[in-house]
Amino acid sequence: MQLDDSNRTPGSRRPGEATARPARVRFVQVHKVEKGSARLQSDLLAVEEPLEILLGYTSHEKRVEKTLSITMRTPGHDRELAAGFLYTEGIVLQPRDIEGVSPSRNSEGDLHNGVRVDLRPGVEFDDTQLDRHFYTTSSCGVCGKASLQTLRVHPSRKILADRPRVDSRVIEGLGPALRAGQKVFRQTGGLHAAGLFDAEGRLLSLREDVGRHNAVDKLIGREVLEGRLPLEDRLMMVSGRTSFEILQKAVMAGIAMVVAVSAPSSLAVALARDFGMTLVGFVRPGRFNVYAHAERIDWQSAPVVAEG
Repeated sequence: MQLDDSNRTPGSRRPGEATARPARVRFVQVHKVEKGSARLQSDLLAVEEPLEILLGYTSHEKRVEKTLSITMRTPGHDRELAAGFLYTEGIVLQPRDIEGVSPSRNSEGDLHNGVRVDLRPGVEFDDTQLDRHFYTTSSCGVCGKASLQTLRVHPSRKILADRPRVDSRVIEGLGPALRAGQKVFRQTGGLHAAGLFDAEGRLLSLREDVGRHNAVDKLIGREVLEGRLPLEDRLMMVSGRTSFEILQKAVMAGIAMVVAVSAPSSLAVALARDFGMTLVGFVRPGRFNVYAHAERIDWQSAPVVAEG
């Protein structure tokens, strides 16, 4: 199979190339069983590795660095993941609060699986927030937090009630557009995806990761680093289910409509209703469910019929 540059083995280089991109897939030997017989062959797996997110900030007129989170993720777009995580967790309130994001180095000065986010001098940061001791896995972004109250990070901006307006046919077409952009998923079948769309259904950006929440952080983190927040006229689609933390991250980015291939959780529906978000699930050609705030959807092509 021909792989693109983003999937080369770490340390491999082409002539004249300084560094290689991180590997997102890896070959393994498997026994493939079909019709009662087994044969040894190569298979592709999505890579999962830890990433340490460090925060550099000023405390009592001194510059300090502390570990903020360790997350299991698919390598690639780590700067976006770190920026998105800080923003969607409410640690960074404005994109301009970030002075820079760079690979971190160990005590010997060598690069390791870490990213350092530096806050601008003068940006206030309450380092008691670090007492939460974030540890996130690839399957759950908020499992370590103590209660629902600590989960409910209040966004700096309210969700706008009148936008975006989206035709129901656009929503039906988001799934195929998302799948067409899932490059690594097609190779491995093992990654989640989050895509950012405009109101006409055009895919603007897409990120993949072994974790649902990581894919969302990468997607939003790109917009943070580019200074394009809030995302008031955008839709976000995720490849799996929608949980509370996915909706929370969307709220923080100002996204008013979240669409999913699968089901939402009860807390996700509650949050969407509380914050005025449109939440759509089980999107398939010709059908989908709307769980909250259907008023943003134009039903001219699919008029609502009340049950008799």
